[in-house]
Amino acid sequence: KIVTLESERKGFLKERDTAAAKLEEIKGSVVFHSDKIREARADRAHFESQLQRDADSVPVNKLSVKGVPDGADVKTIAARLQEISEKARTEGEYNKIGEIYGFPVMVKTESTAKDLFDCSVNRFFVQGRSGILYTYNNGRLAADPKLACQNFLNALERIPKVIETHERELAKVKEQIPVFEAAASGVWRKEDELRTLKRNAAELDRKIALSLAPPTPPEKEEQAADKNVVEKENGARLPQADRVEHDAASRVVIGKVKWRRTT
Repeated sequence: KIVTLESERKGFLKERDTAAAKLEEIKGSVVFHSDKIREARADRAHFESQLQRDADSVPVNKLSVKGVPDGADVKTIAARLQEISEKARTEGEYNKIGEIYGFPVMVKTESTAKDLFDCSVNRFFVQGRSGILYTYNNGRLAADPKLACQNFLNALERIPKVIETHERELAKVKEQIPVFEAAASGVWRKEDELRTLKRNAAELDRKIALSLAPPTPPEKEEQAADKNVVEKENGARLPQADRVEHDAASRVVIGKVKWRRTT
């Protein structure tokens, strides 16, 4: 039973460690989504405070692109964006190419494999004030000039959806916290039972070892005891010098001398 309990205990501790690691991961997710919600809300507030609308309440596209003069028409801006899309090579970095309502407009070159050939694709983003990257149409520009220029305004208008996504994920991970907290702080309830079994087993082993040891014969015990008593008494009665002689004499063996007759 000890082996069974040891195995059960090992499995319990492993599951508890796994739960503790998962709990830390969940807490990290809570921090991540909470931060993104706060940052996106700040971006939304800034965007709404800067947004301009025309007479029909339609948002005005305040996009500016490097290399294009202010006041240029949609076709000119779209042509420049198309040129950037075809020729830019950022080597995986985010490069600023313009601005819209105070938010940087960025492009990034990504390498993809298609039909066994490596090719580069440029994606466009609007960068939030805290670094969140907002996209529309997965960062790809439309062929139509007006829609291509509208891409970045559409990306900013998706900020509320970004907030909703992080809020939903935050609620989901928070639901898991009590479950993993309980698992990570669990106590194995059979610890005392295992400790008692081990103690009893050790005591039993000791008794078995004693029972298997060869007993000392009573006669030899009595002889050894008598000899020790006599030696102690003799040693106590003799002076120290005599004890030495006595000890030496006690080791001398005296035998009979046999005489050989000669003829």
